[in-house]
Amino acid sequence: MLGVFARKNGIELAVKLPWKVGIVAFMANPLMQKEDPRAIEETLRALASDPVFDLVELQPLSESGWAAAKRALEGSKLELAVGAQPVVLNQGYNPSSLNEGERRRAAEKLIEIAKAAAARGAKAVAFCSGPDPGPENREAAKAALAKTAREVAAQAEKLGLLVLLETFDREWDRKQLIGPLRDAVEVAREVRGEFGNFGLLWDLSHAPLLSEKPSDLSAARECLLHVHIGCAKRLPDGRLVDTHPGFYRPGSINGVEEVAELLKVLLDIRYRGAVSFEVKPEEGQVWREPAEAAKSVLYAAFAKVVESV
Repeated sequence: MLGVFARKNGIELAVKLPWKVGIVAFMANPLMQKEDPRAIEETLRALASDPVFDLVELQPLSESGWAAAKRALEGSKLELAVGAQPVVLNQGYNPSSLNEGERRRAAEKLIEIAKAAAARGAKAVAFCSGPDPGPENREAAKAALAKTAREVAAQAEKLGLLVLLETFDREWDRKQLIGPLRDAVEVAREVRGEFGNFGLLWDLSHAPLLSEKPSDLSAARECLLHVHIGCAKRLPDGRLVDTHPGFYRPGSINGVEEVAELLKVLLDIRYRGAVSFEVKPEEGQVWREPAEAAKSVLYAAFAKVVESV
């Protein structure tokens, strides 16, 4: 939970942020991705004791990893979600594959992750599309992705889980099928016609790589279920990369103004989901530095929004 003190027309206001605040734990402390039990416990205990956070996003964990998470979160108020994006990005599972065997393999893996997540009390599971196959095969790949999404959503519906499709860049770094928000909305509308537990995850970090702005979210208002807040990075040679540096690090794109713009749009479209930080320490940083910076950016951005309305 987060609230701000602001002044408008000479009146002092105290206003609570209308959305739950989360954090992608395995990005905040990359040691969690190695399933180091000490890193899992240290990270989750720190986040559970922080009054700002209402939810935490974990990667799919092994039995020992889940055991460490359970020890750290015992008695915690934090809600859980599971991000399966690393399974697609790093392990070769492709939910939009044109090869039916590969597509089915990815769907089965995502369903397995959803079942494990639900068994641990998670409320949502997220994934992303596979690589962009090029303009000549995009429509077929979107159809394959929608088929996978329906299969995962059908199982998740029985488990009481939301299923989130995250948009990534298509041209700069990850080069995924989904991709521009317009294509993501097309897939989401098709799947939501059958399964209302399916929707989109939009990440402010990816907006510069997609040439998108928060105002574009008005086209996704009926299917937007989750939002990430963070930064893209511009390298010295001008390339954009999806490394999620902390706010105001060298090359970071996004700051208080961009987050304030996002929050204003979320208010305008009556968004009711959560907002989660996705920031990663760079060389020489301890893991809590970018997380603490992100909280201060969110506070300052929300104060600007309160003072502007």
